[in-house]
Formats: sequence, C-alpha cells, structure tokens
Amino acid sequence: MHAPHQDYVDIDDVRLRLGEPHEAIGQWIGQNDILQQLLACWLVVDDRDLPLTPRLIGAPGIGKTALAMAGARTRQQQLYIYQCTADTRPEDLLITPVLAESGKIAYHASPLVTAMIRGGVCILDEGNRMNEKSWASLAPLLDHRRYVESIVAGITISADPSFRCAVTMNQDESTYEIPDYILSRLQPTLQLSFPNREDEMAILQYHLPFSEPEMLAMTVEFLQQSHELKLDFSPRDGISLLRFALKRLAQDPGHPIAKDQAWREALECCLGDDALDLEALAEQKRQTLGGDSVPLGLGDFFFSPDDPLHPDQDNDDQEDMEE
Repeated sequence: MHAPHQDYVDIDDVRLRLGEPHEAIGQWIGQNDILQQLLACWLVVDDRDLPLTPRLIGAPGIGKTALAMAGARTRQQQLYIYQCTADTRPEDLLITPVLAESGKIAYHASPLVTAMIRGGVCILDEGNRMNEKSWASLAPLLDHRRYVESIVAGITISADPSFRCAVTMNQDESTYEIPDYILSRLQPTLQLSFPNREDEMAILQYHLPFSEPEMLAMTVEFLQQSHELKLDFSPRDGISLLRFALKRLAQDPGHPIAKDQAWREALECCLGDDALDLEALAEQKRQTLGGDSVPLGLGDFFFSPDDPLHPDQDNDDQEDMEE
C-alpha cells in the first residue's frame, strides 16, 4: 500500500518536506525484452523476498532513463529522478537543511527519500558520476536493511515496501569508480543495445511526427550505419540533428535551402566534422583503441623479436618440441 500523497511527513519529531513526483511522459518503443527484465527485477515472489536494484547500462542517449520511466509507468507508481554528479554529497542524496523564513531550519527530502517514503520509483541517473562517500550512505538501502540514516537530520528512514529503484550508467569514462561492495548490491546488470532500423524509425517518428520523410530516412540510415561501425551515435543524437535540420529548412521560406544541404549542415553542427565520414571515424577509433595489434611486453623493450632471450622465443621452442 502506497503512502498517502502529502507535502510533509514527521519522523522522530523531525518534519520533512517531500518533493514532487516526475511526470513520466513518453512511450517505450522496441526492446520489450529488457523492459520485462526490469519489471522482473522489481517483482517480489514471496513475503520474504526483496526487490532488486538493477544497473541499466549503455551508450549515452540510448534510452536508459526512458526505460526506467516506462517501468514506473507500467507499475503505475510515482516516479522520482535524482541526477548524480561528481559533486553529489551524502546529504544531497538524503535530506537537505534549508533556512526557513522563520529563521528555523527546515528539512527537505530528496527525490530518493521522497520515493522511499511514498513508495514510489526512484531513478539514480548516471550513477557512475557519484563518489564513493555518497554511495556508502546508500549501502543499507540497497540490501536487506532497506533504510538510510541522515546525519544532518539525525533520523533513520525506512523504505516503504513498494519502493523500487534503478541506477543508470553510461558506458564511458566515469568520474569515480564504484566500489565492489556497492556494485554487488546493484544487480543484475541490464545492457541496452542500439535499436534496429524499424524501431529507430519509430522512435524518431514518435518524437518528430512533423518530420520530412526524406530527412527522416537519411537520419535513420546514418544512425544504422554508425551502429554497424560500432560508433556511439544514439537516437538522441538523431533527434537533435533532425530537429535542427527541420528548423533550418523552415527558417526562411523565401530563400529555401535543399533538404540534403540542411541535413548535412545539421549533422556537422550537432555531431561534428568527423561525423561526415563514418568510415574514417570508425577507422580512427579502431586505431586509437589499438586495433588488432598485440600489446607490448617487457621483452619487447629489451630484446629484438628474434633474440633467443626474448620471452616469446621460449614459447616458440616449446611449440617446436610439442610438434
């Protein structure tokens, strides 16, 4: 049973002002399997069972937050989103003291704590931006204890049985490495992949139903090619460049520019000059990551490859003996 929707709640003689839920608008398109996996994480199958807190990982702009929002909408629960950053402190995650007009201290509950109290869903967005000290404050919430302790307010807050949580993480260089004792609490890991051609077309049509069909087709073709080349251009990138192209096309009806010219200009402005040649960009990325070359070992710095003292020569000799 969900907690009643109220602006304030009293816990151990401390009054907390609760936050407002996020309006979960939009539609989840395609990849129904991963939505079902998320919903399974949030099920409880016995009175002694507990919900899981999964990690949703994938490239930026691929729809991780949209997936979690769709899960909350499917479960018909209030949604709360907390944006994690490198500057997030434990008190930011839980309760923030604010000086009221009366001169007294008022305590404001974060989106996370509000979701805990009301029995809603909280998305910790871009969790791999947050430092270990902040994650440590959530450790008891993410295991069987299901509570947090606010040092600022001096209270312990237990999560409503209906409370659910998920953490989104981008697959890029994070500011902080999340410690293993936290990662072990954020299970399972749900990996989002890039949408196929049909789903990507549907996503762009949903967000830009007024789009020029020709420019829509060019955008989907560009995105699909980038996915095949393992480049990280996402549906969100496609929506941005197509939206700008449409604006450029409609900007001056008296001096219209060609659709392909407007699209190419939008591509360059939104995603950079490199995006004009995906093949070259993919090759550059491959070379940057080392391509198919074998990493150098210590022996490479001290011996030539054909030197009998080179470590690889021992392996070659061993193979000759086996033959």
